[in-house]
Amino acid sequence: MNSTEALMEKWEVQLRKGTLELAILAALQQRTLYGLELLKLLQSLPSTTITEGTLYPLLDRLKRDELVDAQWVQEGETRPRKYYQLTPLGNKKLTDLTRLWRQSVTDIEWLLANPGPQPLPNTGV
Repeated sequence: MNSTEALMEKWEVQLRKGTLELAILAALQQRTLYGLELLKLLQSLPSTTITEGTLYPLLDRLKRDELVDAQWVQEGETRPRKYYQLTPLGNKKLTDLTRLWRQSVTDIEWLLANPGPQPLPNTGV
């Protein structure tokens, strides 16, 4: 792997880390999913592919932060499944993160479309 590929891989990992909480909250928006179901949903999208070893600790943290609630449900003869859903605080956090995400995308899109003819002057700050 050359240095450009390594840099891109590192950047992708950091981007994914920064957006996973938003992705999980968005996936649980207006629905309840059990862990494996949530994992499969996230793995079906190229930018949110994660492992169980990443998902479950993150879900535990979101539960501790009272952003998601979890409930064990017994379905017939199968083993029980832990279902996750957003709490009111989780819905608020999703709204806040969505607003920040959309503003960031808008800002970066503007910068990409308007690179300007010259670099900005160095102000020494």
